[in-house]
Amino acid sequence: MIRLTRRGLIAGAGALGVAGALPASAASRIAPAAPDLFIGTGGDGHTFPGASLPFGMVQLSPDTDTARWATCSGYHHGDPSLLGFSHTHLSGTGIGDMLDVLVTPCRGPVMLQPGPLEQPDQGYRLRYSDELAEPGYYRVMLENGVLAELTVTRRTGIHRYSFPQGPAHLLVDLSHLVMEGPGEPALIDEARLALETDGTLTGARRAHRWAKGRRCFFAMQFSRQPDRIEFFGDDDIPAPGEGVSGKRLKAALHYDDAGSAPLVVRCGISAVDGAGARRNVSAEARHWDFDRYRRAATRAWSRELSRIRVAGGTDQERTVMATALYHASLGPTLFSDVDGRYVGLDRQVHKLAKGEESYTAYSLWDTYRAFHPLQTVIRPRMAETFAADLVRHTAQSPFGPPVWPLQGVETGCMIAWHGVAVMAEARAKGFRADYAAAWPGVKRRLFDWSTPNLDNSLGLPAYDETGFIPADRIFESVSRVLEYSYDDYAAAGLADAAGDTARAAYLRRRSGNWRNVFDPATGFARPRLADGTWAEPFTPNGIGHSPRWRDFTESNSWQATFLNQHDVPGLIAAMGGDAAFEAKLDGLFTADSTLPEGAPPDISGLVGQYAHGNEPSHHVAYLYPYCGAAWKTQAMVRRLMAEMYHDRPDGIIGNDDCGQMSAWFIFSALGFYPVDPVSATYVFGSPLFTRAEVDLGNGRRLTVEAPGNRRDTPYVRAIRWNDAPWKKGWIAHADLVRGGTLRFEMSAAPDKSFASLPEHRPGRPPSA
Repeated sequence: MIRLTRRGLIAGAGALGVAGALPASAASRIAPAAPDLFIGTGGDGHTFPGASLPFGMVQLSPDTDTARWATCSGYHHGDPSLLGFSHTHLSGTGIGDMLDVLVTPCRGPVMLQPGPLEQPDQGYRLRYSDELAEPGYYRVMLENGVLAELTVTRRTGIHRYSFPQGPAHLLVDLSHLVMEGPGEPALIDEARLALETDGTLTGARRAHRWAKGRRCFFAMQFSRQPDRIEFFGDDDIPAPGEGVSGKRLKAALHYDDAGSAPLVVRCGISAVDGAGARRNVSAEARHWDFDRYRRAATRAWSRELSRIRVAGGTDQERTVMATALYHASLGPTLFSDVDGRYVGLDRQVHKLAKGEESYTAYSLWDTYRAFHPLQTVIRPRMAETFAADLVRHTAQSPFGPPVWPLQGVETGCMIAWHGVAVMAEARAKGFRADYAAAWPGVKRRLFDWSTPNLDNSLGLPAYDETGFIPADRIFESVSRVLEYSYDDYAAAGLADAAGDTARAAYLRRRSGNWRNVFDPATGFARPRLADGTWAEPFTPNGIGHSPRWRDFTESNSWQATFLNQHDVPGLIAAMGGDAAFEAKLDGLFTADSTLPEGAPPDISGLVGQYAHGNEPSHHVAYLYPYCGAAWKTQAMVRRLMAEMYHDRPDGIIGNDDCGQMSAWFIFSALGFYPVDPVSATYVFGSPLFTRAEVDLGNGRRLTVEAPGNRRDTPYVRAIRWNDAPWKKGWIAHADLVRGGTLRFEMSAAPDKSFASLPEHRPGRPPSA
């Protein structure tokens, strides 16, 4: 196996990865690549290195901190000490939550407060070294001499602690979230711990961090029963007896001869109840053989990471590709128990039919763009599962289509309701789900102003009545108009599924509201005031027309102007034609990269004013083919792959956002990208490798070839599809997933004639 430490690769052979099943000549030229799980754990990537299974419920990983933006995932590379190991984590998000059921293997006196990050001796924090992380397994040496190892099943965390000789204890902390300040609501307002008669430690807590009011239940079992156990209640007051309830609870499980044999812990979790947690651990963790669990996790990841295999490129590029595939396989996370029960967005417990599963942690504002389209290519069964799951969430939620559902709570994070885009894309690509069942919830959100409101849908009445949202009344007004327009376009397909043709036609017309915030005089999307005038002052790199008003969501006018994914030909016409549109794109990538004071940190990874570190820009490099300049897209996406992704801890330029940043790289490395996912088409770019093999499911395979491809050959001279010339600058999903060979002829010089004719450009109906 390839061994990874905090400083990266140190040794290895025979790794999991993305370079299997290649022709002998290719296989002899490159070594298999493995994902480096520390990529993204530094900088602002916000990923974690611990053990999980693909889309699993448990993410068992070290926590170095819970309070900083840098540790939204609980972990930041380079932090000098850790708190312990908790069972749930978010990957790549810009807001922190989860971090349930912390376990810390301790020696010496019981210390109940963690102490400062830089001064761990003042609490139970521990310095650490010799980290190793690989898919499904994590290992670290702690300064107290304990070797900690972690692996998982889908719903259960498995720990193994090897102690030195002598006494030791496990600290179980349900309160290690940062303490609330004076006047702030309690992060944890309800918790309990109990030792059951069979020796199982059970517990639960209700937390109010991001997903306010979510619950986590657990059942923890031990390969060796402790010699005694201490419970501690609020304010760390000892609690006699076999359990404790309160808000901030802890337990210390003492072993008088901890080093006599490794201690294995198995911990099942549930969002439903304690019985669900017990059933989960009983169904999935029936033995105490840690290495057997680890081998099963390795096999599961080997299957997932073999879905895409590549040859060519550099060692670093293959590592980045393997890691991107890993990060695009972590979530959404499983949310239903083994008996099919889960908590819906109505906060009620529901039970699924046999064979169905429910998921959570849908970062839809980010992931509708590339992550979910990627699943429709490489995991069609999961794409269908997600579509059916989002239909259920839509029907159950009082708010309508999902926005950012987390652990049975609609957080309402970001703007618009991009769950409709994922469902509409799945429908357009032929995935089965009861889309008509989602329509009542979607219709209520889009047309019934009495529907419970979240910040994500502010301004809808004005948007419907006037076609724009007044910037002097609603914040982030320009981005709202643009994103509401895209979701109108997507929702029309769901109206069609329900037979509501009148609403479908209305939504398609309303999806043109993007025009009402586009100023032809300046060529930019701009805020408008309630009286219909353009807000002043206006600067394209500004985020608001005054210190009081923010007009854009994690972007500015440069970036938002190109947010129109569903009507690029209309945007080209509004700008004055192909030449003007091309010049405007050129201006975006060459503009001064200065941002105003107070700009969100998410606006990162700048090339001019293009911001690869945040999702509104992700499709923009692929817009040149719409105006006949495909060669500029080819050069730019190669540049972005080279500059924005690296094989080091800070190797992701912004938050990975539940796999979206990674999915962009995967698509781009394969040579195509879903500019408008609902159109069920992909725009060609520039493949990174000489060969890629993609498992499409159902026994089908896509092979992407680019013979002789190098860093200095980013340009496409010609494409052949199944050995026939392919003139278009795009390809339909239906064609691609039938399987076959997509062959690129690459060049060091641009071929400006490639896909330049109007009939070969994207933006035409899929049947064109």
